[in-house]
Amino acid sequence: MKKTLRYSELPKYPKGAIGRARYLRNNMTKHELIVWRYIREKQLGVKFKRQVPINRYIVDFFSLEIGLVIEIDGGHHYDPKITKKDKVRTNDLLNWGLTVIRYNNDEVLTNIEGVINSIGEKVDELKERYEIE
Repeated sequence: MKKTLRYSELPKYPKGAIGRARYLRNNMTKHELIVWRYIREKQLGVKFKRQVPINRYIVDFFSLEIGLVIEIDGGHHYDPKITKKDKVRTNDLLNWGLTVIRYNNDEVLTNIEGVINSIGEKVDELKERYEIE
């Protein structure tokens, strides 16, 4: 059985990250709210938190239980500078043993069923890996 993660095993976040995360939770984008409606309260079998600080990043959604990060990317993520930063961010999260999946705003608006099915499949795969029922 593979051991699940603990917050104490994740890289520490800088001072002020909690306040920033709280602000982001209270001001979620329309697209984040749509996804949150489907994944909150263990609807997919695991607990997700929103706007979670991990090191210098604040991820949109995170399940500690299975180490899954879900990012919802807005239009500015198509900017080459932002795309480069996203790659570094994703690499860092992967190096810390997390799994990262990304969806763009258009996918959320036009194919929410597909997005949620995709998240559900990844959740099931990771639950199996961690031997979680």
